[in-house]
Amino acid sequence: MTIAAVLGAGSWGTALALQLSRNHHSVQLWDCDTDLMDTLQNRRCNLRYLPDHPLPDSLATHHDLGDALEPADFVLAAVPSYAMRDVCEQLAPLRFPEKLVWATKGFEKTTGLMMHEVVTQVLGDNVRKAVLSGPSFAAEVAGQLPAAVTLASDEPVFAQELAGYFHSSSFRVYTSGDIIGVELGGTIKNVLAIAAGIADGLGFGANARAALVTRGLAEMMRLGQSLGAERTTLMGLAGVGDLVLTCTDDQSRNRRLGLALANGKTAQQYMEELGQAVEGFHAAQVVHQVAQDRQVDMPICTQVWRVLNGDAALESAISELLSRDMKVELA
Repeated sequence: MTIAAVLGAGSWGTALALQLSRNHHSVQLWDCDTDLMDTLQNRRCNLRYLPDHPLPDSLATHHDLGDALEPADFVLAAVPSYAMRDVCEQLAPLRFPEKLVWATKGFEKTTGLMMHEVVTQVLGDNVRKAVLSGPSFAAEVAGQLPAAVTLASDEPVFAQELAGYFHSSSFRVYTSGDIIGVELGGTIKNVLAIAAGIADGLGFGANARAALVTRGLAEMMRLGQSLGAERTTLMGLAGVGDLVLTCTDDQSRNRRLGLALANGKTAQQYMEELGQAVEGFHAAQVVHQVAQDRQVDMPICTQVWRVLNGDAALESAISELLSRDMKVELA
């Protein structure tokens, strides 16, 4: 039996911990939120994020990171992008298996680094690395509804090993060698989902939503080409698959942020009410900056950033998008 240390007891970390437990692996779940971990230990359920899914006996909870890591065969980090560096810095002085997979989506806001770059910078080249991403809402994974995701590593055998831990009849895991593409798809789709929420909240209709998703995918492909991502990855589960999911279903926190903005709320008001991370809010600025640095045209992502940053009202951002010159449709 394999032992997994899962770092992060939010909705996604808990859902993946449940998936590993159902696959007959032992899980050591840790989070820095002591109140949350108290609830998990005492009630054997994540009442805050997944109240309908009791924790099995094979899933242990820990307040101490070292205790969670001590018996583990591999580590799964499921924390927000802004917390990834801190978690890696806590890992660095501890004894832990040098097999790390993360289910974290986004750039690091302060540096513009992708998650694999943060991991390498803090933990070095000897740690074997992989990323898990794709169209998968936590509640549906916890409820064993069918889903398919991508797990990417630059070591094919390692990717297959890790995929086998998660794969089941309801949770299909494909493997890839394209870490950059998988990370990028999971990042940009969150920004575009905010735009989709705004469009739907303003009543623009299904035609506008389809156009936004399609042209948003073109933006993702352009930046992906600049960063070295593979086109096939962005046309797969971690790219267009996750994009369609987050842009069209209200389980998406990013889409709901767009809906809230369209209804007159500020991003801060929405996030305070939600009490969870909204990765698109943090990603928008970095995606905009990376696109500028690489001279990649990303008009939808740019206008989302301008709205979130307070540089543009919704009406003017929409007007700028709609008044762009006619052009040949090229990716």
